Amino acid sequence: MVLSGGMVLGLHTLMTLLSPQEAGAIKADHMASYGPAFYQSYDASGQFTHEFDGEQLFSVELKKREAVWRLPEFGDFTHFDPQGGLASIAVIRAHLDVLVERSNRTRAVNMPPRVTVLPKSRVELGQPNVLICIVDNIFPPVINITWLRNGQTVTEGASQTSFYSQPDHLFRKFHYLTFVPSADDFYDCRVEHWGLDEPLLKHWEPQVPTQLPDTTETLVCAVGLATGVVGFLVGTVLIITGTCLFSAPRQ
Repeated sequence: MVLSGGMVLGLHTLMTLLSPQEAGAIKADHMASYGPAFYQSYDASGQFTHEFDGEQLFSVELKKREAVWRLPEFGDFTHFDPQGGLASIAVIRAHLDVLVERSNRTRAVNMPPRVTVLPKSRVELGQPNVLICIVDNIFPPVINITWLRNGQTVTEGASQTSFYSQPDHLFRKFHYLTFVPSADDFYDCRVEHWGLDEPLLKHWEPQVPTQLPDTTETLVCAVGLATGVVGFLVGTVLIITGTCLFSAPRQ
């Protein structure tokens, strides 16, 4: 079977860099990608995505064998047969060994991901909100992302998207955490990837306005009052002086 040039150019060969015995280790063997589909030979994982105007509408994962809509409401308006996505993954899977040989088993360049953490809406203490961890510039798409609260792993309220493809053949991923902001809590988005020498922690904590001490507030009020009184007295003197000058007989 003749392979298209685009598929050959889309090949990315990976080597396992972390020990499989290590807890939570990032594990993969080889990965091939073409268009919206990619397949990893380790643990038989693969994904097909469909996007519109830069936004992901749904994905089909090899393990789930079903269309997973980005928002559940999307599935109420249209339908997609997951067999189409699985067929795309199967094509990549069938040609992976050939692609590995054609690449002369060249190791892929691991790109260090970029991480940004921000709240979904304006932060108010005690009011429920959502923290968003945006991880982009991902390659290869094999990554561990976890949330930490006060240095401890937290899974309750956490969710994530599948991988988003980017025009530069890199990937993007979003992780979410529902939480109630507190002045005593701080959060970190922990990212482990082959492009990083060590796990990356992106820190976030609510910015609570500094309250002025009571003595400072009293002093500010006293200064403001004194300034007002002085201004009133000066104004009164100027008015009286002006009136006297105006009423004085002219020679």
